[in-house]
Amino acid sequence: MKLKDGFILSRIAGKVVAVPTVGDLDLNMMISLNETGAFLWEKLQNDVSEEELVCALLQEYDVDEATARRSVTAFVFKLKENGIIG
Repeated sequence: MKLKDGFILSRIAGKVVAVPTVGDLDLNMMISLNETGAFLWEKLQNDVSEEELVCALLQEYDVDEATARRSVTAFVFKLKENGIIG
């Protein structure tokens, strides 16, 4: 899975946000991301599986596998729900 084209990631007032720039996306939508969300967002610039995202979290953060898996599943679900990844 991979992010759809048409988003830029920005830091605004100390927060990380993804903003749509083109296409059939709602140009008024702005997605606020925490540190982990921004990390996963960057990984999703390339075609990766959920398992690869879990492994990336485990390598980057001091987190157990169950927590990493729950976080990835919830994040991916939200992105799919909003049509941001395919």
